[in-house]
Amino acid sequence: MSEKRIVVTGASSGIGEAVARQAVERGWSVLAVARRAERLEALQRDTGCEILAADLTDEGDIARLAEAAAAFRPTGLVQVAGGAKGAAPIGETSIDDWRWMFEANVIGTKRVIDALLPLLRDSTRDGSYAEIMVVTSIAATVPYTGGSGYNAAKSAEKQLVDVLRLELAGEPIRVMEVAPGMVRTEEFSLVRFEGDKEKADAVYKDVQDPLSADDVARVMTDILALPGHVSIDETIIKPVAQTHPWMVHRGPLSAKG
Repeated sequence: MSEKRIVVTGASSGIGEAVARQAVERGWSVLAVARRAERLEALQRDTGCEILAADLTDEGDIARLAEAAAAFRPTGLVQVAGGAKGAAPIGETSIDDWRWMFEANVIGTKRVIDALLPLLRDSTRDGSYAEIMVVTSIAATVPYTGGSGYNAAKSAEKQLVDVLRLELAGEPIRVMEVAPGMVRTEEFSLVRFEGDKEKADAVYKDVQDPLSADDVARVMTDILALPGHVSIDETIIKPVAQTHPWMVHRGPLSAKG
């Protein structure tokens, strides 16, 4: 049976970085992929993982990813790369922001799967299972005011994952989706609000214990550690303070009565 060898995208920060670190801690081999070489180099110094600086919206970089992954011989893909831009009403949103979100969350995921699926199939020739895990969002299934472009992009990404699972029926490849809710990372809301730290911080203001990247990565690596025939098709992860995407308790949590 093959050792676990996973490609992790979006690995320069947030959930992707946390997954890469925790995977190495579990003794797995990791190829960490992201745009920012300097952050990947720091991750490599800390963990010893392999790295590749690549923009997953660039066809040339996808070709380099395919080449690097072929040498790495992956048994799994953890597709984390993506993001949100803007939170305005639909009529005020930017077409450029929508285009970026679809490129980052949908087209990028399709390109990575195209590049790695043949390699993942090859990894099962010895009787092993392979795995594809994609991070979407609770925004994929529940709309909220100001979320139109992100709702649309993540919904499309979820459909891509659901169709892939159907199309791989009969193959030893588990296809899994992880849909986080409110996760406080260093960059997600900053990117969404174009670097406006005050707006980014307001998202989490007075919320007791929003999820951290480590929280989500722990769940993801726990799932990946399960026997290969066990497929956790969909996982929703929210902090207790978030009952719904748009229902977030602000202030201390306390028992009633």
